Amino acid sequence: MGWFPTFELPGRLLWLLVIPLLVTLYIIAMRRRGRRGMRFTNTSMLAAVMRPQKQWRRHLAVALSMLSLAALTIAFAKPSAEARVPVERATVVVVIDTSQSMGATDVEPNRLDAAKTAATDFVESMPPNMNVAVVEMAGNSGIRFSADTDRAAATRVIDALKLKDGTAVGEAIALGLDALRRVPGGDGEQSEDIAPGAIVLLSDGESNSGRPALQGADLAKEAGVPVHTIAYGTQTGFVDLDGERHQVAVNKEELEQVAQTTEGKSYEAADAKQLDAVFDEIGSEVGHRTEEVEVTAQYVGWGFGFAVLAALAAISLAVRWP
Repeated sequence: MGWFPTFELPGRLLWLLVIPLLVTLYIIAMRRRGRRGMRFTNTSMLAAVMRPQKQWRRHLAVALSMLSLAALTIAFAKPSAEARVPVERATVVVVIDTSQSMGATDVEPNRLDAAKTAATDFVESMPPNMNVAVVEMAGNSGIRFSADTDRAAATRVIDALKLKDGTAVGEAIALGLDALRRVPGGDGEQSEDIAPGAIVLLSDGESNSGRPALQGADLAKEAGVPVHTIAYGTQTGFVDLDGERHQVAVNKEELEQVAQTTEGKSYEAADAKQLDAVFDEIGSEVGHRTEEVEVTAQYVGWGFGFAVLAALAAISLAVRWP
């Protein structure tokens, strides 16, 4: 929430000018009280009759009263502030690369298993009302879990993913958009409009089948859906296929282009810890939007709290403390 609110009725803030006036009157009253006290020449008799009070308690009571008045005056002006609010029908499509290169063991136990663990934690940490869909990216890509709030079902699908041949980034993005189109509307009915959300695409290599990656990125750009890409793995990874060793260094350039085209963000993760951090950052951004919301109740609450403290401070003035 923003620190500096805007006001629907800013003219009412003129009542704040009453506060310095009251403080001035309080200071004048305290000085006059001090001068009256000087009329008593026998201060020892005065001390015996009246128990001295600590000035800080009186000052505290007045200060808390002024804070309460300030908070309630701000509430009276109907303040609004920027806040992050959940988006209705918000959906995150998690695209996981299951190509053979994801079997590289440069990330323990291997790229795919580490990715599945991180993706599972990401899905489980999402707000309960946010939908999640799962797309498998390989030569034969597909929507493995349609958008839903059932976290247990989604994680079971992620856990069941296996290595396959081929990498089709463009096709996976197109499938992610299809998953967003299948999200029911706010009334539970099927909607023709694409649901608000984002695609999170985790891969270690470039496309070698299906439509080109940038073609899929153009589709996402046209639909207004950002694609956040995660280039996962190291430059020293390798896999053994059919008795031959193949280097499978991460190709991050293509993924960066996809993210830039769709106004998403591109990330790199060389190990499981970095991948967890990336998913945490993405999770804090998707599914919410920033908008102006009225915060009158918040300032009323502060005003009430200060008023209660002021009352307690005033009561303490009448109590004989040991």
